[in-house]
Amino acid sequence: MANVVVVGSQWGDEGKGKIVDWLSEQADVVVRFQGGHNAGHTLVIGKATYKLSLLPSGVVRGGKLSVIGNGVVIDPQALLNEIATLKKQGVAVTPENLRIAENATLILPLHQELDAHRESGTSKIGTTKRGIGPAYEDKVGRRAIRFMDLADLPALSAKIDRLLAHHNALRRGLGLEQLDGAAIYQYLAGVAPKVLPFMDSVWLLLDGKRREGKRILFEGAQGALLDIDHGTYPYVTSSNTVAAQAATGSGLGPNAIDYVLGICKAYTTRVGEGPFPTEQKNNVGRMLGERGKEFGTVTGRPRRCGWFDAVLVRQTCRTCGIDGLALTKLDILDGFDEIKVCVGYRLDGRELDYLPAGEQAQARVEPVYETIAGWKEPTACARSWAQLPAQAIKYVRRIEELVGCPVALLSTSPEREDTILMMNPFET
Repeated sequence: MANVVVVGSQWGDEGKGKIVDWLSEQADVVVRFQGGHNAGHTLVIGKATYKLSLLPSGVVRGGKLSVIGNGVVIDPQALLNEIATLKKQGVAVTPENLRIAENATLILPLHQELDAHRESGTSKIGTTKRGIGPAYEDKVGRRAIRFMDLADLPALSAKIDRLLAHHNALRRGLGLEQLDGAAIYQYLAGVAPKVLPFMDSVWLLLDGKRREGKRILFEGAQGALLDIDHGTYPYVTSSNTVAAQAATGSGLGPNAIDYVLGICKAYTTRVGEGPFPTEQKNNVGRMLGERGKEFGTVTGRPRRCGWFDAVLVRQTCRTCGIDGLALTKLDILDGFDEIKVCVGYRLDGRELDYLPAGEQAQARVEPVYETIAGWKEPTACARSWAQLPAQAIKYVRRIEELVGCPVALLSTSPEREDTILMMNPFET
């Protein structure tokens, strides 16, 4: 009985929400282990569409326990807003089906303001301006307000003063108005009784579930190429997004992970700034964006689109220890006469089979393409291997060869049931 980690193997937006929701039917517990409410997951279930940012995708599944781990940074008001939105859609989120780590770091309005100020300058990274990065900065700076601090209001003022000793000095240097600790205290004291019922010692809870033999599904946000260490730095997110973070961000040891499922699109997309070797700033890119409805769930920003980059996915398969891939949006390629796949790079006359770590080198690499014949028959809504056109099968098999990893799942539409299973991660 396996515990499964789901991670994005590109720059995020690979369709993790649907896959996690699909897999959660077999899981007992779904755990979110990093990121914040900058990560958008869209779930299409029948005629209903759910847009989640902070909550684990398992919340729309009745009878499942959802957990937000210590590796996540939490905006209390965003959490309450998302719970209220789901309630209007008929999904009840209660302390019985959602638990939040007591040692998770909080995102405050001051973090959002600082994030937005930085993104208004000339050195923007392309963040969602949700305060994620500044909150993680305070976490590693040992001055963060954590979830458990809301349960001890008499001690909160001193912790706010410690936080503002840093932030007000920073704000003075940026020409921003200094903050009043009393106002921050009032805000936190107001949300505390609304969110504290969800608080738990998550590491202990999950250890108990594991010992009971429960199946745990770990849900990542963003993608491995946005990892703070292994991504396209500095155009990355502020947390570790690789599979190993599932252990650190939940309080379980690495031996709790049995299988890593990497999600990737049949092509490539990216939001925000940074290198993108296979980006197509032409009709191909526009067609992929229009067909794939490539707009950010959280921000609505159009995504940059390009051909599948086998070099990058092969690299993330190694940095994440991916056992199998879930290939999504194959149907978006229906009707193309030919499809290109990046099989290597050229840099200053040299050929590379990996993306170099340096920012300047990443910006200068040139893709080496292999051209594969397309298919005219539809793959959309296929639910079995036999329903796929022969050339589409060849495309999937070629991707497996190039990245050195088998395709375990194939998604052919946003609908939950339009999924082809070749290998069940929970039964490995």
